[in-house]
Amino acid sequence: MSGGPAGARWAGVLPALHLAAALPALQLAPAVTVLPVVRRRFFPGLHGVGPPHRVALTFDDGPDPESTPRFLEVLAEHRVRATFFLLGTMLQRSPDLGREIVAAGHEVAVHGWRHENLLLRGPAATVRELARARALITAVTGRAPRFLRPPYGLLTGAALMAAWRLGLEPVLWSTWGRDWTASATADTVYDTVRAGLSGGGTILLHDSSCSAAPGAWRAGLAALPRLLVECRRQGWMVGPLGPHRDVAR
Repeated sequence: MSGGPAGARWAGVLPALHLAAALPALQLAPAVTVLPVVRRRFFPGLHGVGPPHRVALTFDDGPDPESTPRFLEVLAEHRVRATFFLLGTMLQRSPDLGREIVAAGHEVAVHGWRHENLLLRGPAATVRELARARALITAVTGRAPRFLRPPYGLLTGAALMAAWRLGLEPVLWSTWGRDWTASATADTVYDTVRAGLSGGGTILLHDSSCSAAPGAWRAGLAALPRLLVECRRQGWMVGPLGPHRDVAR
């Protein structure tokens, strides 16, 4: 398709067509990192990998006045600090609890505005809502969040663009407790976390059941003391993501 006026016209149109065809792939491609095997092999930072003598402890979906204070009590009893990935809608309802998390020495981070699958959100809405969540967390707690973990661990091209624009570092997890299900118990949460945990890992639990089976948070809460004791027995220092990632660099 070269030569003549028609060829000249297509020469100008083809790059735009190629870009349009690539846009869906650019939006969807990062979602493959939801697979732990992909993160572990190719993106250890996104997998939450840190130095082998440390373990990062993180919580998603709060702050929730029904459950988050109970997690804060256990952490205080064990003198452990963690990272709480907050939802904008939850923080908007309980701003004092967000401030309490920070006052207790914990780190706050962005989980999103609502607990929605970002694959179902357009790029503009994704950027707007992540920016809104970051701004609210900063205004309420007085701390500018450093990390982003999208709901369900599903990253998109738009989420990565928003993270870059907002100065956020995406981090998922290396092991979780599956503590959002109705069948979760303290034993299943402990066993599931422990099966995937080694020095340098990042644990994901939930301090709220706002997007899970009602009351599912109780299983994670019941498993938490035993997990902290096991980490101590293994000689792993448990703490928030910030120091975990700083030492890894």
